[in-house]
Amino acid sequence: MYKYVFFDLDGTLTQSEFGIVEAAGRALAHFGIETPDRDLLKQFIGPPLYVSFHEFYGLSDEDSFEAIRVYREYYESEGVYQAPLFAGIPDMLRKLRDNGCKLMIVTAKPKPMAEVVAEHDGIRNLFEGIAGPAFEGRDPNKAVLIREAMETLGIPAENRSEILMVGDRFYDIKAAVEVGIDSVGVLYGYGTEQELRESGATYIVKTAEEIAEVALR
Repeated sequence: MYKYVFFDLDGTLTQSEFGIVEAAGRALAHFGIETPDRDLLKQFIGPPLYVSFHEFYGLSDEDSFEAIRVYREYYESEGVYQAPLFAGIPDMLRKLRDNGCKLMIVTAKPKPMAEVVAEHDGIRNLFEGIAGPAFEGRDPNKAVLIREAMETLGIPAENRSEILMVGDRFYDIKAAVEVGIDSVGVLYGYGTEQELRESGATYIVKTAEEIAEVALR
């Protein structure tokens, strides 16, 4: 059994596309960039905002930060509340807690926003804490955030085998591989089975219930 289970937030615990897609569309429209295919904006789920605007749409540093400002203007007032939990998440989290697992959220979303989402969705009390970047972070390395979560829980490096990282994108899996911990790739989120396998996921599951089965086996 794993003693510690770390969870990505967007696409793993929450179906966050609604608020994120709308906020991203508004930010791009601010620069005259049309986004008729809203599904393409799901690429904003997972990576840091700076990366999304700068690398995916070629905005300059200055324009990327302006896009982030416009994005947050909508997201912080409305979009943050448009992220319902995926099916089975509360029961799965409670099962892990009831069996002695300590849980952490490890997310590229700014920590203050992650706190709001977790509170609004009624799951914040199930977690020991949240590891996430500050608002001004450009490209938070998720491996750094995993190590921050380990430090928060007082887990020494030699106990890495007791940790399981759960996520829906290659960012989560690659970070777990870098730190040397096992990982679960979830197929109900926004990533693909191919990216999860190629990134080195230890396990791949289709449902939230299966996460508990893996962690408690």
